This record gives sequence, C-alpha cells and structure tokens, in this order.
Amino acid sequence: MTPELLPTLRSTAECRQQADAALEFMHELYPICRSITGDGVRRTLAAVGAHIPLEIHEVPSGTQVFDWEVPKEWNVREAWLADAQGRRVLDFRNHTLHVMSYSLPVDAVMSLEELQPHLHSLPEHPDWIPYRTSYYREDWGLCVSHRVRESLVPGQYRVRIDSTLAPGSLTYGEFLHRGQSEQEVLLFTHVCHPSLCNDNLTGIAVAAALAAGLRAGQARLSYRVVFAPGTIGSITWLARNEQRLGALRCGLVLGLLGDRGPLTYKRSRRGDTEIDRIASLVLRQQARAHQLVDFSPYGYDERQFCSPGFNLAVGRLTRSANNAYPEYHTSADNFAVVDADCLAESLQVCAAILRTIDGNCTYVNLSPKCEPRLGKRGLYRATGGAHPAEFEHALLWVLNQSDGGYSLAAIAERSGLPFATIAQAADALLQAGLLAATETQDVRQRDT
Repeated sequence: MTPELLPTLRSTAECRQQADAALEFMHELYPICRSITGDGVRRTLAAVGAHIPLEIHEVPSGTQVFDWEVPKEWNVREAWLADAQGRRVLDFRNHTLHVMSYSLPVDAVMSLEELQPHLHSLPEHPDWIPYRTSYYREDWGLCVSHRVRESLVPGQYRVRIDSTLAPGSLTYGEFLHRGQSEQEVLLFTHVCHPSLCNDNLTGIAVAAALAAGLRAGQARLSYRVVFAPGTIGSITWLARNEQRLGALRCGLVLGLLGDRGPLTYKRSRRGDTEIDRIASLVLRQQARAHQLVDFSPYGYDERQFCSPGFNLAVGRLTRSANNAYPEYHTSADNFAVVDADCLAESLQVCAAILRTIDGNCTYVNLSPKCEPRLGKRGLYRATGGAHPAEFEHALLWVLNQSDGGYSLAAIAERSGLPFATIAQAADALLQAGLLAATETQDVRQRDT
C-alpha cells in the first residue's frame, strides 16, 4: 500500500488555504534585497528555515565548480542619487531594484552626461523600474523609471552606492524528507532575485509549502528541496553532489507559479523520462489550462541539470515562462501579478505530481496466462452483462500491462484512466496476490 504523501495538499480548499499562507510569507520576503550571494540570501533562507528544517551550506568564493568559480560575495547597505539641491531622485530604501545587482561601491559627484551610461530604464514602460545585474563584470549602475530619468535636468548629481564586493561565500539551503527508499526526487528553486513576486518569491513559497507538506505525511521515496541562487547555485550544487546523483530518480525546477498564465511544463532534455510522463498526465487530468513545451537550453536551472554531462530527468514547472509576461524582471512584478487561486492550483498540481511519482511502481502479473478470475477474489461484480465500471477497467489494464515493462503512470497514460484509480487497482491486485513489485521503470515506450 502506497504511504500517504502530502496529506494536507489534496483538496482545492486545503491548497487555497496554503496559498494564502504562502502569499503572507511572500510579503515577509519581498523587502529583502537578494542576489547570488550575500546576507539577503541568508536572511531569506533563515525565513524559510523558520517553517521547515533547513541545512545551510556556505561555499567559499573562488571554489572551482566545473568551468565556473564561486564569485566574491556582494552586499549593499544603501544606494541613492541626489540632485544639486540634495533631493534624492531615487533611493534603494524605496525599492531594492534601484541598484544594479553586484554594483561596485561609488561615492562621486558627476554631470548628468557622465551619469547617463550608468542609468537603466524602460522607455516602453515609463513607470516601471528594470531589474539589472552585473555578476561577472565589475561595474555599477542605478535602475530608475524612464519617467524619472527623463525628468533629470543637466547639472551635477551625487551618486552613492555603499556596497562591498569581497571574498565570502555562496549560500544555499537544503531540506531532506527521507522516505522508505534512498531514491530521491529533487525540487529546486532559485533565491537570487530581489523584490520580484512571481519571479522568484512564488517559487520559494511553493517549495517551502511542499516541504512542509512532506513533513506531515509518509513517503516511499526521499525528497530533497534545494533553495539556491540561479545558475551558479545549481552548478555549485551539482559539483558538490556529483558522486550521489545515481540516487536521483527525477526532479522539478519550480518558479513563476503565481501569475494568471496557464501552467507550463518544460520537458527534460531526454523528453521521455518519468517526470515528463507524469507531469503531462497530471496536467491533463487536473489543470484548468496547461501547455507542454520541449526542452531548450535557455531558461532556468533545468539547463544545468539537463546539460549533456548529466542529462538528468529534470523538468521545469511554471505558469508563464521566463520573459513571457510583460512585468517580468521589472518592479511591476509585484503582488498585483500574483493570483491566489492560480498559486493554489500550482500547489495542488505540484503535490499531485509528487504523489504520482511516489506511487509510480512497476509490477509483474503473477497470473499472466489469460485473465485471472477476479470475481472469486471479490474484485469483480457478481452479475455479468453490464459494461465494466472504471475500477474494473483499471484492474484489467493493470493486469494486462504489468509485465515488468510499464509503470503505473505509463498504464494510466495508455488507458486514459486517472492515475489514482490505476494505483488503487494495483493495490487491490497486490493484496490479492496477483502482482509482484519490480524495480524496472518504463522499459518500453508507450505505443503510438
């Protein structure tokens, strides 16, 4: 019998309640200035750690991680721009996006002409502040609404960015829920963006809610949830965990889960893995609207997990994809972008995907020569002639396909029946002594 997984994230009402709590948590995280390193990441992970047990890792600057190095640590205390009268045109205290991430320290007076190359704005959205970074090239910059930028008059301006860029460390956090098996399912979300709601606070909040839900139940597999900076964080995690990737069964990168776009699953590089099949199955059966997209080497951290040297069974779940909604990477990615019902649906679908992975066993039919007699085992109706009910259909499908080559997810996909019904049928047949479990997973492709 499959253990009860994520028992607090089943019904729509439960998921909506958890989504409301996630939104409240996002309000707590929103003012924190995050980057790929620094105290903002530590404060964020400390906040996550107040809800779930989190192991914190510090990786020193200069550490070689494949073709990359862990960068210097960046922190910022204040940043502002003042005109000749001392009036602050912009102030980091009002919005964390005002300073370009990884800006060098500056305290200088300069003309507007000298200042302009260091200002970033969006002419097409004059009231929005853009999000800009300079992680691997030493520079400085200020981000401002284009309306404010156009209002600047020639003259002298004082720029102050009180920041440090010095040897330190990259910080990431891990939550591990051990199940009956050492096989692991990985969830990864990035924690490197400043005050942006859909990207990336919804990913952090959903991952934390799933981790909390896992603690409330039992699991057949083990679940590892990683909160790390984007790109350099996943590269660092892979470099530090390469020797135990053999235990990684599959994984999911999470982000952009609160906007009103359709749920979007991006397939792994291989395109036919267990996570690809299960995500497609769950979305088809549970999502109000969804789309499936093929792998591409552009996006979030799935591109590191799916790099050819690893080629892991890791997909990505978002609503709108990166750069696919107007507010992306701007100050307009605020709480107006996030819809509580959409966030709740994302939670519910994530939980269903994990529940399906956990229950996705493969069996061998112990009575494979013709159909076994189910009626004498109390598994089939006594009166014949009527069309079989869904559960009885599921019994027949499981028996027919269980030759060690098809998982329950593959059977659900081929039969068109709900995975939960297929799993229930498998449990009944297992109890009746008609099935035996095997470790083989989807040896054969689904017939097309």
